Amino acid sequence: MDVEILSRIQFAFTIAFHYIYPPLSIGIGLLMVVFESIYLRTRKKEYEVLARFWTKIFAITFGIGVVTGIVMEFEFGTNWATYSRYVGDIFGSALAAEGIFAFALESSALGVLLFGWNRVKPWVHLLATWAVFLGSMFSAVWIVVANSWQQTPAGYHIVGEGMRARAEIVDFWAMVFNPSSVDRLSHVWLGAFLAGAFLILSVHAYYIIKGRFVNMSEKAFKITLVVAAVASLAQLFTGHSSAESVAVNQPAKLAAMEGHFKEAAPADLYLFGWVDKEKQEVTGLRIPAGLTFMLHQDFETSVTGLNAFPEEDRPSQVNAIFQFYHLMVAIGMFLIALSIFGLWQWSRGKLFDKKWLMWTFVFTAILPQLANQFGWFAAEMGRQPWVVYGLLRTSEALSKSVQANQVLFSLILFFIVYTILFLLFIYLMNKAIKKGPTSDIDYNEGSLNDEISNVISK
Repeated sequence: MDVEILSRIQFAFTIAFHYIYPPLSIGIGLLMVVFESIYLRTRKKEYEVLARFWTKIFAITFGIGVVTGIVMEFEFGTNWATYSRYVGDIFGSALAAEGIFAFALESSALGVLLFGWNRVKPWVHLLATWAVFLGSMFSAVWIVVANSWQQTPAGYHIVGEGMRARAEIVDFWAMVFNPSSVDRLSHVWLGAFLAGAFLILSVHAYYIIKGRFVNMSEKAFKITLVVAAVASLAQLFTGHSSAESVAVNQPAKLAAMEGHFKEAAPADLYLFGWVDKEKQEVTGLRIPAGLTFMLHQDFETSVTGLNAFPEEDRPSQVNAIFQFYHLMVAIGMFLIALSIFGLWQWSRGKLFDKKWLMWTFVFTAILPQLANQFGWFAAEMGRQPWVVYGLLRTSEALSKSVQANQVLFSLILFFIVYTILFLLFIYLMNKAIKKGPTSDIDYNEGSLNDEISNVISK
């Protein structure tokens, strides 16, 4: 493999691994706020125990997420020096904003969240919980803004020429509110809510099946099920809005997502299929002119296909993009159906009577994570061959002095280290979940602080 392919694999691996944790942190953070707010309103002890328990899980997730995210910033300089110079003014301002507006808020309140139980007033602790949750949300804002600018650049001008060329901000807010940032941010936030919600549903469904913490788990399950249903339905609308934005701003990406090759013709909507790039055919179940109808509300308007672009300007891995995109959509539709079915069973008073349904929720914890990953894969692969859409090609963004064997060696090391971190994450999560939201005695200030300190030190 050459340097470009290896560098892309390395960055894809590190960012995909890192992206396991931030969505969980945001989603769990939302439910932490909900549980603790209900406790302050009702003074029912089980909600405090739930808030404390999921704070412990949050601490594990947050710690691993911070560690795994640091590596990517160094990769910009080691593997992608030309890219870093080209977008440094744009990307640097977004990362600086993350540090000022997000990480500072999150980290300053984290100590109160983890160690402030029984040391500060309940409303102060709830305020800290809100601050940590909002900090994680703001962090996503600036990362998505930076990535969205690469997809749909705005608010910039180019200075210099050739290898010295770089983008500079001329309108900060135009850069922030570039054509795709709002749609993509709402989609990312909702994906994070689903990741956290379905993990919580999974854990409490397991407790209900095993007859542990049943009363508490049933309450937690019902609250979280409402969050999951609202988020999954809202995700459907943000996904459609994002697709409309892609059709306008990145038509080659949308064409690859749907396997649409004809230069200008009504486009079918595929529920599933397989793309033969050489024959320019898709075999699968389709709705004739379905994509045209979703974009234009008729069956006759043409949709731009891949053949409208020079071959060197098209995404090359069309079938992979098609599959990742359709897997994301399929998972999203399944989560909507499962959430609504759960609400229906709740309305009939039979939600916890069906053991198969609880087992289904146990195993669906992985699905939002997969959907989040597949969505990012489709978005990033669909942007190719551009690292900054229409401005800088991926092949031109590499560091000139890095050799393939160096990238391969570091990739192997990253794989080993990240595997160890993942196993540690699974071990700590399993240990915490096995113990569960235990009694008040187990949740005295000292024991909770000792456990969290041990988690952080590990």
